[in-house]
Amino acid sequence: MTDLEKRETFLPFNRPTIADEDVEAVASCLRSGWITTGPRCGEFEDLFRRLTGASGAVSVSSATAGMHLLLTALGIGPGDEVITPSLTFASTVNQIVLRGARPVFVDVEYGTLNLDPARLEEAVTPRTKAVIPVHFAGAPADMDGILKIAERHGLFVIEDAAHALGTTYRGVHAGGFGVPAVFSFHPIKNITTGEGGMITVDDAALEAKLRLLRFHGIARDAWRRYGKGGDPSYDVFDPGYKYNLTDLQAALGISQLRRLGDFNRRRASLATRYLEGLAGVAGLDLPAVPPYPHEHSWHLFVVKVTGMERERFWAGLADWNIGYGLHFPAAHLLDYVRGRLGPQATLPETERAARGIVSLPLYPAMTEGDVDYVCRAVRRILAAGEGP
Repeated sequence: MTDLEKRETFLPFNRPTIADEDVEAVASCLRSGWITTGPRCGEFEDLFRRLTGASGAVSVSSATAGMHLLLTALGIGPGDEVITPSLTFASTVNQIVLRGARPVFVDVEYGTLNLDPARLEEAVTPRTKAVIPVHFAGAPADMDGILKIAERHGLFVIEDAAHALGTTYRGVHAGGFGVPAVFSFHPIKNITTGEGGMITVDDAALEAKLRLLRFHGIARDAWRRYGKGGDPSYDVFDPGYKYNLTDLQAALGISQLRRLGDFNRRRASLATRYLEGLAGVAGLDLPAVPPYPHEHSWHLFVVKVTGMERERFWAGLADWNIGYGLHFPAAHLLDYVRGRLGPQATLPETERAARGIVSLPLYPAMTEGDVDYVCRAVRRILAAGEGP
């Protein structure tokens, strides 16, 4: 392929890596006759405890459900404020608002797009109840700085680890810092269960409350009620939700989790190739890596386009048959946030980044040639000002 040839097939932004062993794991679960929450969910939770070092893990139907459960279990409600970066998925902000609390946005570091601890303390007020740092794109937030400030002010910390499966900070895996964390298994994540999530905790009482809230407030799950010798009676101690993961999903997650190391090594190799192939390109800012010891899971490869209008850049990628993503529109600029909550604080680094962020294709099944093709296309688009 010469530099002038455009590929005939579309290169998607993301594609789940599903192997025959994943299909067999799901088929085996189907054949077992037990497909809702049961022993495979228990096994999946055990694997997460071992991976993160947390004492408890609760599987849920999505990371959004996990965030809702945590905010509920921690008593976040009307009159409370929850600090979060604006560069996060809208679901986090939605759950804060749906609990009757107020999101308070803090600025990020432009290079990593992670919450800037230097801006965190100035956002704390007497109403602040919690802070939700995001390990953006798989790069760990500065947990030491965040935890120190939270401890000083008596705040809950909830790690948004949706991007952080395989991410470590100073040798500690996301979810292993003694505070609650929420992981996602959406199809674009580093492993998938179709849809699904996991909460990790280090508080037995909180874990018990999450398990009650996860399934209608019923004290025993279906496996213990309907398995051999089970007791089908139940009681409800608190009204809850229908947020349980199924064994069918957990079977896929267990199979995928066994290959997480391979997946992430491949992602890191492709990300390095991107960094090398796009180095020095005018009109493009590449993702920075944190200065502290860490392991990056490279969930996303997010660049910032500065040399042309982003919509024209998108059009150029589409013309070259390349998919792309947007992670994320700045939450403090969303219509409903401005309409319901009024004017928000000025976030110069967030707004600077949000004008140009674009997620380029990154997933384990990509080839080196795919990355090289994207790099050539990006160079051509920016150099020629391509796009309508």
